[in-house]
This record gives sequence, C-alpha cells and structure tokens, in this order.
Amino acid sequence: MIVMKFGGSSVANAERIVNMADIVRSQIRHKPILVLSAMGDTTDLLLEAAGNALKNGVVSIEKIEDLHLKTINDLALGNALQKEIKNLFWELGSLLTGISLTRELTGRTKDYLVSFGERISVRIAAAYFCSKKIKARALDAWDAGFLTDSSFGQAELRKESYVRIASSMRMLTAEGTLPVVTGFIAKDENGNITTMGRGGSDLSATVIAAACRANEVQVWKDVDGILSADPRLVEDAKPVELISYEEAAELAYFGAQVLHPRAMQPCIQTGIPVLVKNSFNRESPGTRIEPGSIKDSTLVRAITSKKSVTLIDIVSTRMLGQSGFLARLFTEFAKAGISIDMIATSEVSVSLTLDADNDLSAVYRELSEYSSVTVKTGKAIITIIGDVRRSSEILSEAFGICRKFGFQVQMVSHGASKVNISFIVNDSEADSIVKELHSFFFSADILKKTRKTK
Repeated sequence: MIVMKFGGSSVANAERIVNMADIVRSQIRHKPILVLSAMGDTTDLLLEAAGNALKNGVVSIEKIEDLHLKTINDLALGNALQKEIKNLFWELGSLLTGISLTRELTGRTKDYLVSFGERISVRIAAAYFCSKKIKARALDAWDAGFLTDSSFGQAELRKESYVRIASSMRMLTAEGTLPVVTGFIAKDENGNITTMGRGGSDLSATVIAAACRANEVQVWKDVDGILSADPRLVEDAKPVELISYEEAAELAYFGAQVLHPRAMQPCIQTGIPVLVKNSFNRESPGTRIEPGSIKDSTLVRAITSKKSVTLIDIVSTRMLGQSGFLARLFTEFAKAGISIDMIATSEVSVSLTLDADNDLSAVYRELSEYSSVTVKTGKAIITIIGDVRRSSEILSEAFGICRKFGFQVQMVSHGASKVNISFIVNDSEADSIVKELHSFFFSADILKKTRKTK
C-alpha cells in the first residue's frame, strides 16, 4: 500500500487532473490511497470571497464556480456530479451570506469556509476515476476517521484517529476501491469542521500512511523534490536525491517550502519513507526522505534562508544564575505563545531569534524588569545542511565567504542539531550570501574534492 498526495498545482484544472490520474493509474497495483489539496488557487479565492463579504457585504463565488464547473465540463463528467457540486456551492453561498450579515469571521467559520476547496476537488477527481473504469470513492477526512481538538486553524489530531483511519482505509482498499481523501481538514468531537494548519494536507497523507503502515508516501508537487537552494534565487540549484528526516525537517524549519516538518512526524515515528516528486516532470527522480543518517561524501546538501527574523539580545541585570535566568526567560515566551527559532546562551546573557510578526510588547515589559533587552529587526537565518563531522571546514569556508564580501555574521547556532549550521545576517544580505555559498559549495572543484575524501 502507498499513499499519494497531490498539491493544488497538481490538480489545478482538467489537464492537471488527467495527468494526476495517469500517475495514479501507473501505480494502481500498489493499492494507492489519494490525498488531494484544493484545486489551484481555490483556497485564496475562498478567503477573498470571505473578505468581500466581511468588508463590503458582497457575496460572490463566481470565480470559484467557473473554475470547478469548467473542469467538470472539460472532463466530460455527468450531471449527477454537477448537482452534487452545485449543492456545495449553495452551502458555501449561504455561509458567505451569514458572514456578510454578521460582519464576523471567527476561527470556526474560517475553517468551515476553506474546507470547500478540498471537498470539491476530491469529488471531481473520484468522478473522473470512475469515468475511466477505476472504482473510486471521495471521502471527506472526517468520514475517513480524522478527529481533532477544537483549536481552529491549527487543530491537533486525536490519537484515536489512527485506529479509525486504518479501519476505513483498509476496508476500502480490500474491496478494490481507490480512496480519494481531502487533505488539511477534519472535524472535532462536536462535529465542527477544523483545519490542521500549515502543512496540513501533507500531514493528512503521512497520518494515513502511519495509520495503515503504508510502504511509502509520495508527495507530488510542482518542483523536482528538495533542491540544494531556492530555485527562484539560485538558477543552478540541484535536486537532493536522498536526505534524512532530520535534514529535511531542519531545511523546512529554516525556509524550505517543500515539506513541513510537522507533516513528517508520523513517518518519523513509523520509519515510512517519503518520496517528493514533480507532477510536471515525472521523469525527475525527486527526493527520497528516509530514517537514519545518510552516509555519503557530500560536504553540503542544501542551503536555505529564512527572512523577516527578529534578533533579541537579553542580558540579566540581576546576575541571576543560569538556571533561574533561563527558566524565567523561557516562561515569559511560553506565556506569550511565542516560538523561538535559534538560541545562543552564556551565563547571564541570551541571544535568540523569532518570527517578525510576533507581538513582543508583553514579553519586553516582563523581561525588562530583570534584563537589558535589545530588539533588532530585519534579520535573516542562513542554514547550511551538511556533514557536521566536518563542521570546522564548513564554518571556515562559509565565514571566509562572508568576510570576503563584507557580510557580518551576528549570531551562530551549531551543536543542538547534528545536521545543520545556522547563522544570522541582515535581511538585505541573505540572497547574496545564499548565492555565494551555493556557488562555492556546489562548484565542480568542491564536489570533486568531497568525493575524494570519501
């Protein structure tokens, strides 16, 4: 059994759905379970429609209707499907009317709103499979066994979901049915629709894989797997064919957008490999993510950056011991619900980084009672994923490049993770640093040298 997840760009229109179905058909012997995102920009269109209803009292779903009805017509699907989809459009219109009248969009309502994209896409895809003589069934995630808490926008899966999911999926695959399941969404114990936040669609796929003890998860996107750098920034970025869970998670935490680390947790716990492939370029080998360390001679696997970072320097003014100082400091950030990315400490001082969109007013006020606090905005994290057994070599070369081009390193984090080296620079310098580092570490001379040291 395998789980195949297709992102929005892979099911964006009739042509892409046909392509997706061809990929699935080629692996039908492996008893696939499909997880689909909303078609194309549907989620953005839903949020745009809600914004218009909220601010202007205008209810319009014309763009959403046009995309999906055109796709149904282009795929030559029947009237029964059109009727089912139009019922969902009526439900969506009623919801937007309620938003326009109350001029309110709660977390619960927003989750209900964005669920329509996935609910429509799986019905169209399942109908298309059936039209091609492949027995398929569209399933909303709650009918597949997904149950979460009520943290709207960032819901957490209940443990009992795994047993429910395994039961429902095995029943369908045993009878030769192709399950086509919504990603991203679920329901809580009160029957409210929830969403599982960033990386939620990928998480849906890996949860199903873990529950069913699948042989593999395939995540089909619009890029050739995980690359050595952002291809929008580095034209000659190279596919990384094999990478560990830990390496992939560190890349995702610090800027790479291919697979969110939260989505990998179920597979990390079960040891199920993940294959990231490009639905627009099937011949590309993609990236295989596996448990354990990857033993080869590569000095650096990938380089990424995370912009819009805030750097905070905190120095105790009361000479608290390290344990008391750090305990108080982390308590303040926890109370404010703020997640820390990087940290460097000494006996009475701490430097740490946060996302720039955090409200620091309460934390700043509390910390200022016993610390000197300096907040610096406009920073970026540069992360190098590589062989940390050769960290001295990596650091020497990386800092030499920064020195050569006049880039000032403002903080370094190395040691907690066994796969990455990260450092802080100015936001305005991040793109240039990534380009220069990639040019050096992936040059022919360096690659030849690392092969010889194997």
